[in-house]
Amino acid sequence: MKVWIDQDLCTGDGLCEEIAPAVFTLLDDGLAYVKDGDDIKDSPGGQAGMATVPAELEDAAVEASEECPGECIFIERD
Repeated sequence: MKVWIDQDLCTGDGLCEEIAPAVFTLLDDGLAYVKDGDDIKDSPGGQAGMATVPAELEDAAVEASEECPGECIFIERD
């Protein structure tokens, strides 16, 4: 499974980071980005900043996507 965030839609609430801190992080610009291990996909962000979600974190990533008030988290299944 892969995940990415549309920063244009991100409201910066931080729920994603709260639910799945190993997958999402908020940066100094107040927007959420995905993490691929220790690599933060912020250059570029958006769909080009897609990251693979480890199997054990997939449920948390889906929950974060469902709870996101900005509806900016997109999941692509392999």
